[in-house]
Amino acid sequence: MSNPLQKLQECGQSVWYDNVDRELLQSGRFQELINDYAVTGCTTNPTIFMKAIKAGNAYDEQIKQLFEAGKSLEETYNAIMVSDIKTTADLLRPVFNRTNGQDGFVSIEVSPLLAADTAQSIKVARHFSTLFNRPNVMVKIPATPEGIPAIEECLSEGININITMIFALEVYEQVANSYLSGLERLAASRKKPLGEVASVASFFVSRVDTLVDKLLEEKISQESRPEEKKSLEILRGKAAIANSRLVYERFEQIFSSPRFKILEKQGARVQRVLWASTSTKNPGYRDVLYAEQLIGPHTIDTMPQQTIEAFADHGQVALTVNQGYEEARQVFEQLGAAGINMKQVTMQLLQDGISGFADSFQQMIEEVAKKGKKETGF
Repeated sequence: MSNPLQKLQECGQSVWYDNVDRELLQSGRFQELINDYAVTGCTTNPTIFMKAIKAGNAYDEQIKQLFEAGKSLEETYNAIMVSDIKTTADLLRPVFNRTNGQDGFVSIEVSPLLAADTAQSIKVARHFSTLFNRPNVMVKIPATPEGIPAIEECLSEGININITMIFALEVYEQVANSYLSGLERLAASRKKPLGEVASVASFFVSRVDTLVDKLLEEKISQESRPEEKKSLEILRGKAAIANSRLVYERFEQIFSSPRFKILEKQGARVQRVLWASTSTKNPGYRDVLYAEQLIGPHTIDTMPQQTIEAFADHGQVALTVNQGYEEARQVFEQLGAAGINMKQVTMQLLQDGISGFADSFQQMIEEVAKKGKKETGF
């Protein structure tokens, strides 16, 4: 009997695991996620790698060997990352083959320190594409103003791209258009069949509620009028789903447009929407709230372990992401009337996200240095 995670596939949604670490790969638990929990992909980021290296001793021997060989911190980290990504890609390769390139991807992120550097982001993405030499590896580039042109350029060269750190509808539109522009350029150059290029637009979910709810709580605490206070309280936990549904509405419009249909006839795939950060941060909310409310065709949900287990146990599956577009617009109108500027919210989330990943990247390098010195005495 299929569990709820497997039923998501019937609604056109894939589940990707939001984590990778060597112990997971070596123990066989990642293969279990593929076999038993319908996991068909994997995403990584600097925070994930930092936690993986810090926890346990799965990386200690390789770090020791690399230090003894005189490798730099950056070379050591890159060797660790390359090893894990290649292993993950190979474990997912049967999924990639079975789904004809629809799923089975692992994503690796360009250094967050390059978020404001178009040229270097392109250079690193090219390097990763050559280095891994696997059709089921995606390179992550954030949707910063400098990242958008890098995304288009990489797609025009046939590189698989996972566009990350998308929080706002207008930024999503830029990302989707950069995908179409990149494919149009690729079609003109004929460097690679369009059907061999895959891309996802990673739209972040729960972080929106975390920030908006905080702003609402501040306003509620300052409000003395009962009716006004109640109208603010009703808005808690509503912004993230409304934001995401409006993005999906725009996705439906863009990928049913004449512009995309021309590319589709040439073999182009839809750029799927990937829901990132779908674990529930507020313990007062249902633990599978976001996963249940954003189910629909051409979507991916990246879930951490706890969300995978929770959804497998009691997740309810139904087509939900395209329900309530008008209600979503009303939520945005009500937030605006309450003095919540969603443009400012999403800009802050992007800045905080880039900063957070940059901090994790630095911590990861420090952790590699600490373990290297411990293992070698250097």
